[in-house]
Amino acid sequence: MKTLLLLMISFIAITSTISGVLLVSDPGGSIMNLPLTLLNGTPFKNYLIPGIILTAIVGGVNLVAVVYNIQKSSNRYNWAMAGGMMICGWIIVQMIIIRAAHWLHFLYLGTGLLIILIAYQLKGKWAV
Repeated sequence: MKTLLLLMISFIAITSTISGVLLVSDPGGSIMNLPLTLLNGTPFKNYLIPGIILTAIVGGVNLVAVVYNIQKSSNRYNWAMAGGMMICGWIIVQMIIIRAAHWLHFLYLGTGLLIILIAYQLKGKWAV
């Protein structure tokens, strides 16, 4: 379970950080093949601010969770749960704002939920 947790938070940390950096480097979305029309009706004119948020908050929290889990810190499961909550929140807000859903949304939402549940279990709060 600990290895699975580490793999999942690493996956979220790496992919959200890379995706966020790509959005910041190309706010028009062409690198990631994201049309700006996805942002119609949102407070964003391009992908710069979402890219910063994705990199700094979602990627950052999950990166801290990875480091703490590698170090076996006493707060590692709290950080993992926070990372899971960050990706779940990001995905839910994204689906609401763009008014669309893609299979990747469900992959990341499911991964985030599993991170939360496994970290909670490993924390010793839920005995199975």
